[in-house]
Formats: sequence, structure tokens, C-alpha cells
Amino acid sequence: MDQDLHIRIATRASDLALWQSRHVEALLHRHGDRITTELVPITTAGDRIIDQPLRKVGGKGLFIKELEVALLSGAADIAVHSMKDLPAELAEDFIIAAMLERQDPRDALVSGAGQTLDELAPAARVGTSSLRRRSQILSRRPDLEVLDLRGNVPTRVGRLEDGDYDAVVLACAGLRRLEMFDRRCQPLAPEEVLPAVAQGAIGIECRRDDQDLRALLGTLSCVSTIVCVRAERAMNATLGGNCSVPVAGFAEREGDEIRLRGLVASEDGTRLVVEEQRGPFAAPDALGVRVAEAMLGKGADQILAELAG
Repeated sequence: MDQDLHIRIATRASDLALWQSRHVEALLHRHGDRITTELVPITTAGDRIIDQPLRKVGGKGLFIKELEVALLSGAADIAVHSMKDLPAELAEDFIIAAMLERQDPRDALVSGAGQTLDELAPAARVGTSSLRRRSQILSRRPDLEVLDLRGNVPTRVGRLEDGDYDAVVLACAGLRRLEMFDRRCQPLAPEEVLPAVAQGAIGIECRRDDQDLRALLGTLSCVSTIVCVRAERAMNATLGGNCSVPVAGFAEREGDEIRLRGLVASEDGTRLVVEEQRGPFAAPDALGVRVAEAMLGKGADQILAELAG
């Protein structure tokens, strides 16, 4: 780099979002002392509205709108996101210029005694605002009482410690990044609860026309993460997935191939449509579309139509 560069990083103000943005700062600083950074914390609508399920107040876009306004206005140069918080399609002005290496993509069941899902007592109260988690938990344990729970990671764990819930479900990656993964946390295998699309991946967004910054950010990317997340997001986009639809998707690299598992469920967990396919590593989007179309042909279209109604 032949000139000084100051990068302003738009970020949500939650503990996890700030951790992720500071992690990106550290990676950028490795390019040399000619790069300086500045965090621009922003409280988004999704952070302010925590007394209602996300699906009822606007969905995933509530976590990024204000950050993208900051990018467009020039108040920030990049924005750092949990990739699972991004809607299926970005606005034309923006691009995800980098994805960092994905961390643990699984969900975790957090309870006082560190119980597994099968070990929870009958009628135990489980907190989650995710329809994806709700439907899969109820499919395995229809006796449980699954209750809405919003807020950041420490807030949700605090509600468990206060006795409002017998267990809560959170992403392993967030717990690990905040050093809150302990004996109370039991990872849920994908066979138990299939993860959210792009869970565990951090994305860096910038203006599409900022070619120099795009080139710099691209050096931070993990190719395997990009390809797997592309497959998952192509599946999600084909299904029209959003916060009001219980959709799950998880892709893994296996040599020169990708293995993609997808799921669409009814909210009560009584109907699950699942599909698994493999495809070339070089064609993730086509694989995602194929998996989505296969699920639609197996009845996912009826579930999605009912949820939309």
C-alpha cells in the first residue's frame, strides 16, 4: 500500500457485533501501519425493537438498514455483519466484498445443567425467537414449550439465569466469540437442528463502486466459506426465505464437491421437507437452486404458501 488509508467501520452496537468489527480491525491492521480504522457503532431498528418477534416487525433487513445508510452517506466505508442476518438479496448499491473463515456453524442448547435436547424435562420452557429453531425443536420434542426470546447474547443468557426459561438456543459461534461457551452449552448436531443459512460466517459489506476497498477486503476472504455460503444463500433466495419462514441450510466442502442440506418446516414442526445433494465446488449457486427446487417439488411450496397466507 503506497498511501495512508483510514477505514470507518459501521457496526451494530451489541457486544457480539463489536467483537466481530474489532476482529476485522485487527485483520486490516496486519496489512501495515498505513491503515488506520475507526468503529462507527449504530443502534439499528432490529436492536431497538426487542419486545416483538423479529418476523413481525420487518425481518432481517432491520439489522442492516441503518448501516447501509451510513455507507451511502459516506459516514462509513465498510459494514461488518453476521452473514445470517443479511436478507437473501442485497440492494444494488452494495456488495459483500469479503467473508472471513466460518466458525462453528451449529446451534447450542444452553441450560443450567448443561442438558441435551433429549434430556430436557417434559414441558420445559425453551427460549428462541427463530422459527427455524422452533420448528425443528418441536419436531423432535413436541412436549416442550418453545417461547419467544429476543435480545443480544448476554441478555438471552441472563434471562436463562433469571429463571425465565429452562433452556435457550443460541449460535455456537456467538457464544464462543464472547467467551460464553461453557459447560452449560450443548452443541446441536446438524442432524438435530440444521443451522441457519450462513450461520457462523462474518461478511464485510461496502459500496459496489469502491473498487480499491473491494480489492483490499478481498484479501481477507476464505474461499471455502464464500462458496459454501453462496450455495446456502442461492437455496434461500430460490425459496424466498426470510425471518417468517422456517428455512435452514448448511453446506460443507468435501474435496472438489459441496454437500448441501436444506430444510423447510411448518411452524409447529409437524411437517419437515428435507433435501441433500452434492455438486461441484465451482458451481455453488446451481447447487443451491437445485436443492431448493427439489424441496419445492416435495411439498415445501405448500408450507411456504401457508406461511405466507
